[in-house]
Amino acid sequence: MKPAEIKDEISFSDFEKLDIRVGTILSVSEVEKSNKLMKLMVDFGDHTRSILAGIKQERENPKEIENKQALFVVNLTERKMAGEVSQGMLFDIGYADGVKPCLAMPENPIPNGTRAG
Repeated sequence: MKPAEIKDEISFSDFEKLDIRVGTILSVSEVEKSNKLMKLMVDFGDHTRSILAGIKQERENPKEIENKQALFVVNLTERKMAGEVSQGMLFDIGYADGVKPCLAMPENPIPNGTRAG
């Protein structure tokens, strides 16, 4: 793989606008009207969110990520896709570069809702 060019610089204050948190993926289910989206129910400690992720074709068994902790962007505007509402974004690694995607996850279990950065 040849790494992609680095994107335009942003200021630290721009980076601070992102709210990236650890959550545990409680369940992964089909989104009926989509051939690529899966619905993740994610525990963030004080609340649970529905987050849609385009992982259906990336993984042989999308349910393999159930009960794993991962990083999520939680302050994106809610977005309706394929008749479902997504309340954030899974922060995964590899897909944009054509590499088999993997979760961005903490190396040790930590409390759900813990912020990255």
